[in-house]
Amino acid sequence: MSRTPEDVNKLTESTYKNVMEQFNPSLRNLVNLGKSYEKAVTAMTFAGKAYFDALSKIGENAAISPVSREMGVVLMEISEVHKKVQLELEESFKRFHRELITELERKTDMDIKYMNATFKRYQSEHKLKQDFLDKSQADLKKLRRKSQGKHSSKYELKENECMETILSRQTDMQRFIAEGCKEALLEEKRRFCFLVDKHCAFTNQLTAFHDKAKEMLTVKLPSWQDKCTDATRVPDTVISMIEGLRTPVTVSALLHFFFSPQTNSGSIVPPPAPSLKAHTSPLASMFSQDVPKIPISSEQYSDQDSLDGNGLSRSASVSSGMDVVKKTRVQTIFPHTAGNNETLLSFDDGDIITLLIQEERDGWLYGELEHTGQRGWFPSSYCRAYKDSVITNRFNYQYYYSALAFNPFSAITMPVFLIRGGNPFATVKLRPTFTNDRSAPNI
Repeated sequence: MSRTPEDVNKLTESTYKNVMEQFNPSLRNLVNLGKSYEKAVTAMTFAGKAYFDALSKIGENAAISPVSREMGVVLMEISEVHKKVQLELEESFKRFHRELITELERKTDMDIKYMNATFKRYQSEHKLKQDFLDKSQADLKKLRRKSQGKHSSKYELKENECMETILSRQTDMQRFIAEGCKEALLEEKRRFCFLVDKHCAFTNQLTAFHDKAKEMLTVKLPSWQDKCTDATRVPDTVISMIEGLRTPVTVSALLHFFFSPQTNSGSIVPPPAPSLKAHTSPLASMFSQDVPKIPISSEQYSDQDSLDGNGLSRSASVSSGMDVVKKTRVQTIFPHTAGNNETLLSFDDGDIITLLIQEERDGWLYGELEHTGQRGWFPSSYCRAYKDSVITNRFNYQYYYSALAFNPFSAITMPVFLIRGGNPFATVKLRPTFTNDRSAPNI
């Protein structure tokens, strides 16, 4: 169905108005929403980093356990891989901002001026051509009125010339309207094509991100799953320790093995100690160098002790709770700066450090600064034994027994080492054992 020139002109004007009044404002709104999208992703990646840092910290705590060390390593690996995924997502959205949002904002500002100028030029040219056409038609009417008199042949030539002028200007007007409408429609389509093209590029970026994230996760996932498929598996070192005991196994002996600092510290995998021997301060001789190399004697857990530190009997001590985790602490006497070496520990005079590796290595000790949680190597001559050098955690049996009924991880099966009855993890029956320790619970 063909349209009249007036209809085509209306279509042209509506197309320009649609771009200026609908498309460009929508594009501005899209830019603002894109910036909000970026902020939301930035907040998500920031929260994700905090989450996986906390997960890594839990993994570090698990890594010092003789039984759960593998799980701790897996948790730290999971945290590290997910943080790399978060970094890749941040890079994708940096490109999203640079190649899409910034470009849209720049194009929108330029397009508003361009479309206003283009539309005004079209309207002015259309008005000028329409005025010429209207003038020619008015001239023709005058000639026809004059030609109705006696001298009609006198105006016939002028009338023909005026008709040719009108026909030429009508043809020119129609061509101008058709070309103007085509240009307006193409301008509209170019803007939508630009928008589609930019979002196709963004889609390709997200596809590359997801492919890379999938590759990073699927490479590690099978090994992670293999480590946690059998929750009842016990490391060979623990089994050999239990089977190698010549004396009956008591609760206190098992607790000493699983929770003593010597056992835990042996599972810590610190960074390599500095190759150079530690610097000895010239003022170190002014202080007593009594940093203990062995934090807790196993005699504290021997069956011959009948009283604990509060003067209670052994059975009373077991029922009320007993010391199960003891670590050596030292106090710094000189400040120390790590500089650019990430394996060293910086501290101030008077700070408290918990030793994680008890053995001194070429004058270096490895520990954790209590008020910051940072770990690293430091010279042994820069500290002395802290007067309260034992950190004690109380293990309350009564609380442990009551907590078993409300254990949220009861769906996981674990071996029974310490307590037989009431454990929701118990899936393996143990052979009856006998002991002369009367204070030990009946197993």
